[in-house]
Amino acid sequence: PAYTAKVSKVTRADVPHSWRPGCPVPLGDLRLVTLTHWGFDDKAHTGELVVHRTVTDDIETVFEQLYEWRFPIKRMKRVDAYRGSDFDSIEADNTSAFNCRAATGSGNWSKHAYGQAIDINPRENPYVTADGSVAHTNARQFATRPLDEPGVINPGDRVVRAFQRLGWEWGGTWSGTKDYQHFSKGGG
Repeated sequence: PAYTAKVSKVTRADVPHSWRPGCPVPLGDLRLVTLTHWGFDDKAHTGELVVHRTVTDDIETVFEQLYEWRFPIKRMKRVDAYRGSDFDSIEADNTSAFNCRAATGSGNWSKHAYGQAIDINPRENPYVTADGSVAHTNARQFATRPLDEPGVINPGDRVVRAFQRLGWEWGGTWSGTKDYQHFSKGGG
């Protein structure tokens, strides 16, 4: 099937766990992007990402490119399917974007809290601390790069370049800790 993407306004009911008063982005600035992606089963699926309204064009563009390449994505649900739990979403190997939360190991807002970050296939692209450990045991076999496996993102590969062309930075280039799943608009 052909790639499709639809952008719609987000209602409070769309984000019952991931947004709350006091978040750094107002509810009215968030958008739901419903798009087609390839799964690990080599079938087309429909996924959902909540992002800031200013990055919807970027998301549509890069995911259309990933679709053309048949880059597989395990699942793509709003983090609200996991009651807003980043940990549970990652355990399920869920690709997601907006979640009003602090950055890992910090008291500052994550770029996810602004709707300007996305985590892709977090099992295949784990968050790896400087000592090489991972928080999710199902991701241990994916902790080193380069790695030639479906859904894996490697330094300098076409997925990284597709995001970079649109001004997004990859967490796999961070010094020390590596966040291979993470892309954010303007870094962070």
